[in-house]
Amino acid sequence: MNHAPSDSIPAETQNGTHIGEQLNSQSLAFVEQLFAEFQRDPTSVPEQWRAWFREEMLGQEGPPPQSAQSPFGQRSLFNPTSNVSANGKKSSDVQDMAGLQERLDQLIRNFRVRGHIIAAVDPLDQPRSSPAELDPAFYGFTEQDLQRPMSTEWFGGPEVNTIRAMIKWLQTTYCRSIGAQFMHIDSLSVRQWLQDRMEKTANHIKLGRDEQLRILTRLSNAVLFEEFIQTKFVGAKSFSLEGAESLIPLLDMAIDKAGDDGVREIVLGMAHRGRLNVLANILGKSPRLIFREFEDKDPELNFGRGDVKYHLGHSSDWTTAGGNEVHLTLCFNPSHLEFVNPVAVGRLRAKQDRKGDTEGHRSMAILIHGDAAFAGEGIVQETLNLSELPGYSTGGTIHVIVNNQIGFTTGPKEARSSTYATDVAKMLQSPIFHVNGEDPEAVAQVVDLALDFRREFQRDVIIDMYCYRRRGHNEGDEPMFTQPVMYRAIKNRPTVFEAYLNHLLSLRGMTKEEADAIIEDRRKELEKDLAIARRDTFIQCVDKLGGVWLGYHGGHVSKADHVSTAVDKSVLSEILKIQTELPVDFTPHPKINRLLSARREMAGGKRPLDWGAAEALAMGTVVAEGTRLRLSGQDVGRGTFSHRHAVLCDYDDGHPYIPLRHLAPEQGAVDIFNSPLSEAGVLGFEYGYSLDCPDGLVIWEAQFGDFANTAQVIFDQFIASGEDKWDRLSGVVVLLPHGFEGQGPEHSSARLERFLSLAADDNMQIVSPTTPAQMFHCLRRQVLCRWKKPLIVMTPKSLLRHPEAVSSLDECATGEFQYSIPDALESDPAEVKRILLCTGKVYYDLIAERAEWDRHDVAIIRIEQLYPLYEEGLDKILADYPVGIPAVWVQDEPENMGAWRYLFCRFGERLFNRFPLSCVCRASSASPATGSARSHRVEQDVIIARAFNRE
Repeated sequence: MNHAPSDSIPAETQNGTHIGEQLNSQSLAFVEQLFAEFQRDPTSVPEQWRAWFREEMLGQEGPPPQSAQSPFGQRSLFNPTSNVSANGKKSSDVQDMAGLQERLDQLIRNFRVRGHIIAAVDPLDQPRSSPAELDPAFYGFTEQDLQRPMSTEWFGGPEVNTIRAMIKWLQTTYCRSIGAQFMHIDSLSVRQWLQDRMEKTANHIKLGRDEQLRILTRLSNAVLFEEFIQTKFVGAKSFSLEGAESLIPLLDMAIDKAGDDGVREIVLGMAHRGRLNVLANILGKSPRLIFREFEDKDPELNFGRGDVKYHLGHSSDWTTAGGNEVHLTLCFNPSHLEFVNPVAVGRLRAKQDRKGDTEGHRSMAILIHGDAAFAGEGIVQETLNLSELPGYSTGGTIHVIVNNQIGFTTGPKEARSSTYATDVAKMLQSPIFHVNGEDPEAVAQVVDLALDFRREFQRDVIIDMYCYRRRGHNEGDEPMFTQPVMYRAIKNRPTVFEAYLNHLLSLRGMTKEEADAIIEDRRKELEKDLAIARRDTFIQCVDKLGGVWLGYHGGHVSKADHVSTAVDKSVLSEILKIQTELPVDFTPHPKINRLLSARREMAGGKRPLDWGAAEALAMGTVVAEGTRLRLSGQDVGRGTFSHRHAVLCDYDDGHPYIPLRHLAPEQGAVDIFNSPLSEAGVLGFEYGYSLDCPDGLVIWEAQFGDFANTAQVIFDQFIASGEDKWDRLSGVVVLLPHGFEGQGPEHSSARLERFLSLAADDNMQIVSPTTPAQMFHCLRRQVLCRWKKPLIVMTPKSLLRHPEAVSSLDECATGEFQYSIPDALESDPAEVKRILLCTGKVYYDLIAERAEWDRHDVAIIRIEQLYPLYEEGLDKILADYPVGIPAVWVQDEPENMGAWRYLFCRFGERLFNRFPLSCVCRASSASPATGSARSHRVEQDVIIARAFNRE
């Protein structure tokens, strides 16, 4: 720590300690300067210092002659090679003192930096190497040195103590049951805050009897719950918490402290291990509901849907010891472990935005991880990286690693290249606390420290709780097959409850009778819940949508869900015009001036709307009506293809301006964030955000639609199946640029076929709009409709500026989203000899070909919404065409991709049993597209020619 030398080494301290006993290496520069002033003019320094310099440095009692040379010549006062004083002895003493202080400083720093390496954090006490720099002998300390008193007022202890006592204090602080990693933090003030908090208390919290009793009760509840499950449901999978029961008092203390510090909402995310225990003992889910799920007596409730019991979420209200209410939400989670992380923090950010909790003082997230997954899953890094970014920060997340010291059957040496499972978290400016899970009071200290750190600095904190997994990966697994040594050590180990109870008994903090009463009361409650759960008359409660979701619904779409998306033409003109008006002190890029000029013409009806203008109108109208807009993704401010320009940058100084924020006095909030180069993490965040923002327009856009494949877990496990598994709705919008234009395998296909293969039970909407007006109505429909489903949009690339891909203001003012669009030609249907069906960009290739060859005998029909497929509307469009003429589905994609196989599965060889159905497309391929632009053109020409039967 940096103290002013004049404060840290007064000539005479309050307890009479002499200056020499106060010297340390941080004082040397000050003393040297003071001595130089003393040499020039002894009266310029305080009398105490004059006396000390005369006696200790010059070996004389009177003042030195004015002309006297420094006894050290021109060299540094404490330089070991400096000249000695007249008597030689005193200078040597100071040099020795300085050298001793320097060695002590090095030792202290190394305890702060590396003390965690030898900390007793592993309850199994597996061997660990001890670095030499933590051994006092490494610095040459003699027995006499260890007994020497030194100043420690900067160290948090008494003002003076022996070096031996200081080392003991350091060992207790940094090497007992808590190992702290914090010296990687760049900020000196943050490091000093942590040092003060840990060193002044020896990293130990003093608990009263009531607090100790509460910890013991929580441990008892955790242990009894697991034992009860094992005895009553033999062989059933529960992914028990046994060996890590300290998680329950940890969460108990964290929630209680956070609540009393002003937090009113906590979102939790965790994988399956220990989830049932957390549900029962923290979230307050009735054990009878959990036992009923084990009994599995209600199969009719879960035909083709639902999820296993240890993936389910829950919410409840918690009352702290201080009487404060905290709402808890445990997010549902699949077996994909860490992928719930961005979902949970996204949900929290939505709650914070809704309530104006911009600093995260009233709400927070707790994420519970496994050690192997924390080190092994890249989504962890993605989520950590989001934590300090303006668009995704939540004021700091508490990360708790339940460190079983093993994966499924894989030990640390095979699972990671780093020393700790938490090393990825060193990317943050946040502390990492390793703590022995069998020392509940050390866990309490870490919780107290972590919550205070978060409140002080609004940053993530990592608690790495070392424990073990008493059973195998699941209750039917045999861990001795692969870890015989480890599990011999675990086999006869007492529970943490028993160990802590013995500790309290030894302190006479409680009696055995009190402990027995706690156990017996809890066991009786569990037996009662089990008896109720096994009754045939037991009624399984079904959660209904409430809170912000009141009035919305999922399930199958119906005609009753139709909404009007039209907007008065004058309103459209005004909203688009406002977005072209800039502040007087804002200098746009010259090309932006041209874009704004073009949009002003569009607003006045002098030019048709292009894609960017229609999108701006859709967003602008819903925002003006009070809807929150959140748009996130890589480069979304400008747009990958430079069509959007929703965020403008001043040409002179770069400051941003967002026109959508300046539409109306009572408009909705507008947030547009360029995201990091991450798909899974950011999409997971936006999906989580949508779970608590049903009344908003929440959009994630991929830079290219192809890149969405790196977020496939979020699509498969959350977006597509969240309603079916967990009865949770989402209205998240996913924009995926899609189109075969010769840009190669990774810049052509958004993998339409994958989304169609996931489509069932009206679980989401998949559209491929071909006009700006269609995009306008589609986005507005997503906001206005009370039927909430994720929306997947295959957006264009070349069509963003295609001269034919335009719409009028009237089409936005009077129209609506068309599921299918009839042929644009007003020819006699009876004369049509061939029907072409398509979606997306290929439509414009087809109409160009038809115009060139004057093929009025060919009808071209667009299917704009592929799922849910509105068959009735398509059938109506086809009603007037002659029965028996061929219907051909035309797509850019290879035969095994795109929409063809989905449609063929839907209609078979005859469309509505009237038209022979076939497909024109590229040949089946392992890769979406060729890497050669010329090859692409040749392939495309062949497809278009075949579509018109010109082979």
